Amino acid sequence: MKRKNSVWMMILVVLMAVSLIGCGTTQSNLEKKDAASTAKPSAKVTIGFSVSTLNNPFFVSLKDGADKAAKAAGADLLVVDAGDNTAKQISDIEDLIQKKVSVLLINPTDSAAVVSAVESANKANIPVITVDRASNGGKVVSHIASDNVKGGSMAADYIMKTLGNKGNIVELQGIAGTSAARDRGQGFHKVVDGKDGVKVVASQPADFDRAKGLKVMENILQGNKDIQAVFAHNDEMALGALSAIQAAGKSNILVVGFDATDDAVKAVKDGKMAATVAQKPDLIGKTALETALKVAKGEKVDASIPVELQLITK
Repeated sequence: MKRKNSVWMMILVVLMAVSLIGCGTTQSNLEKKDAASTAKPSAKVTIGFSVSTLNNPFFVSLKDGADKAAKAAGADLLVVDAGDNTAKQISDIEDLIQKKVSVLLINPTDSAAVVSAVESANKANIPVITVDRASNGGKVVSHIASDNVKGGSMAADYIMKTLGNKGNIVELQGIAGTSAARDRGQGFHKVVDGKDGVKVVASQPADFDRAKGLKVMENILQGNKDIQAVFAHNDEMALGALSAIQAAGKSNILVVGFDATDDAVKAVKDGKMAATVAQKPDLIGKTALETALKVAKGEKVDASIPVELQLITK
């Protein structure tokens, strides 16, 4: 009887052990499933974007276009504002490099000064894409911008046609050292230089700034009473020049800007400004972000990606 009880006890112990093993395996599987379900998703692509200034409607639209594209793609976009300060931009870019962003978008304050920052990104193996303004050096994967030379020529062609190929013209230049100022000026002068009856009576920098545009234009008007047209490298300077012209009591001077900001387009529609060259900054920002995502995935992109221009007149 004792032997029989011993056998049954052994069988019971074996059954209990098998049951515990089964429960342990089930519990382990459940824990694995729970861990898998709560696992963090794969890291997002992070794009760094150094903008020359957000104190200008054009660059705000540029940033907004990139931001919307980033949200649509589920990517993180880190935007830093250089405030038109070259030293700050270089420092901002170094910070983005330290954060190990996947790709760097750079809208330079100065095409020459930004080279050292581009080279720093190159050393860190972070791809660089320039936006609206180019870099004079360093390795850049792609440049996203309108054809600024063509835009300058479009503005000059409009002025020449409207004036009947004769007259005195003022040119308000953007920030010296930026590719945008250089290229827009180049396109403008390709059309007007050497033409009989056409004279550029003043060509001065106003740094893409409305207040400076007003001040510079006031000074030009004091020394030049016979002016038929103004070409400004951007709308902010054009609007500043327009204010100076209105304050001087003049109403027959053509003012042509560049960028097609909301204020400038309204001034054109109201008959106060003659025209502005539309760059579509939101589309430039969108294209730049989409290009950055392709680069982050290891895809090949074009070295230069142009965004179409349009002349806005009343």
